[in-house]
Formats: sequence, structure tokens, C-alpha cells
Amino acid sequence: MPFPIHRPRRLRQNEQLRALVRQTTLEVKDLVMPLFVRAGQRISRPIASMPGQSQMSIDFLLAECLELESLGIPAILLFGIPETKDDQGSGAWDENGIVPQAVRAIKEKCPKLIVITDVCLCEYTSHGHCGLIKKVGQEFHVDNDPTLELLAKTALNYAKAGADIIAPSDMMDGRVAAIRRTLDKHHCEHTPILSYAAKFASAFYSPFREAAESPPQFGDRKGYQMDYHNADEALREIQLDIDEGADMIMIKPALAYLDIIYRAKQQFNIPLACYNVSGEYAMLKAAAQKGWLDERTTVLESLVGMKRAGADLIITYFAKDAADWLRQIPPLCPTE
Repeated sequence: MPFPIHRPRRLRQNEQLRALVRQTTLEVKDLVMPLFVRAGQRISRPIASMPGQSQMSIDFLLAECLELESLGIPAILLFGIPETKDDQGSGAWDENGIVPQAVRAIKEKCPKLIVITDVCLCEYTSHGHCGLIKKVGQEFHVDNDPTLELLAKTALNYAKAGADIIAPSDMMDGRVAAIRRTLDKHHCEHTPILSYAAKFASAFYSPFREAAESPPQFGDRKGYQMDYHNADEALREIQLDIDEGADMIMIKPALAYLDIIYRAKQQFNIPLACYNVSGEYAMLKAAAQKGWLDERTTVLESLVGMKRAGADLIITYFAKDAADWLRQIPPLCPTE
């Protein structure tokens, strides 16, 4: 019987050999940490459904950013929780709002940390929807076109405060073009846009809505977020955002949408991020706390799966833990 030409198990005999031939490597530079900032001082309010995560006032936020920077994590994604809300979400474009304040403080304290600001109205509206609301008969609908102006104002507000990247998550039609025009008009043409290009209406967002205090007060977001049954639609949405001027694209959520990440990476030659969302985080955390899964190995396996599918950046609440775990992995060739 002839010997097989190739037997992969020979290259799996020890960790050094396995590492030598790995096709996919997860690195700290691939990670982005989402953070929640709120008004006040000396506030670190734990989020019950997301163990280990908190809403923070700016003073605590700065301490967190310094720690992230020390771990080598290159970027954060910032969400704001205002003191008051109204039906237009005016806190989003307030020059002295919580996010501009936080951005200015971070850029002064941690100038090398990349600050990505989420652009949406849901955290700022009293009704919890991502845009303005109009009544049609007995029903309420998000009013797409008037919302674009407010999203563009919000994006400009954050860019002027010093945000490095603008990330619209609202899923309004035409928002990338509206934001790009406004940024360019006001001399922020070098500020890139990371578009939530394929954001699905997902049950995995529930813990985030507690964290951001943004659950819809009526209806749901299925009218403007994507139906998770549809893959081809996601590619069309991505193409539209690229055509409108997106510099980077995002797939959200991640674990249940690895096929979308893979197809998008294959089809579009553009930097791609995925968002390992709150429900995915909470699910693994709960199983680890029960002793049903080993947290470290399961998290790293999941994140590598996202990278293997094609993600260039992974936005994850596990970023800090993952960075610490990755630092503990010995190098392939130890230095003498």
C-alpha cells in the first residue's frame, strides 16, 4: 500500500509546528473595544446582562483607555448616553454632548488611540428609534430623508471633536452619502467612514439596548435593519454604501453571519470589520460562568473564526481579555 502524499497530522504534533503552518492568526491589532460613556463623575455602572462591562463617566473612561492602550489595543468604538432625551435626539449633535466631550478628553490623554464614534440617534431619542418618527394613519414609521440631515450633523459634530473614524449604524437609506457630503463641505474630507453596511435585525442585540438605554418604546427596527434570512440583500447594501463613499464596511452581528463576512470579503476589496455583539458576548460569558465552556479557549476560537471568515477588524467586548490572553501565548521563536 503506497504511503499517502500528505499527512497533515505530522504538522500537528506540537504547538510550535501547529503555529508554524497556521493560515490564520489573531493579533491584538485586530481588536476594537466598544465603550459606553455617560455624563457625571466617578461613575462606573455595571451592565447586568454584560458581565465585566460598565457605563462609565469620562474620568473612568480615560482610565480604561489608558489600560487598553497599554495592552496594544489600537481602537475603541464609542457610544454615548446623554443626560436627557427628546424626540429628535438632539443630544447627538450637541457640541457639548457626552460623546464630543469624551472624544476631546481621550485625544488629549491617549492621542494614539483610534477613536471610532458610532453615529445613530437611538441612544438620544425618547422613543428609542434610530431616526425621526412620523405617523402614517394609525402607525408610526421612521422618516428616512429628514433623518439624514441629523445624522450628518451628528457625524460632523464628532469629527470636529477629533473622532478618527465615523461609524453610522442607523441603516437609513442614503446616510453614507449625506455624511460624506457634510464632512467634505466642512473640511473633514480626510475623516473616513466605517459603515454598518449589513446590520441585521437580530435578537443578539438585547443586552446592548440595556447598556445604551435605547430599547424602542414601540414597534421594532425590522423596517430599517436587515432581514436575517437574506444574504444577497446584504451584498447589495454593502455595494450601495461603497458607492456612496464608505471607506470601510461592517457586518453585524458576527457569529451567526460568518457566511456574510466571507462573501463580502471575497466580493469587495475594502477593509472589513465585524461586530461580535452584546448577545454573543453575554451568551459565552453565561456559559463560562456556569462552567459549561472554558472562556479563554472558546472566545479565542470564536474570534479566530471571524478572522478566518475574512474580518480585518473585530469589534468585541472581549477585546481586553483577548489581548491579555494573546500576550500570554509564547512566541514561535523565543528571543535569546
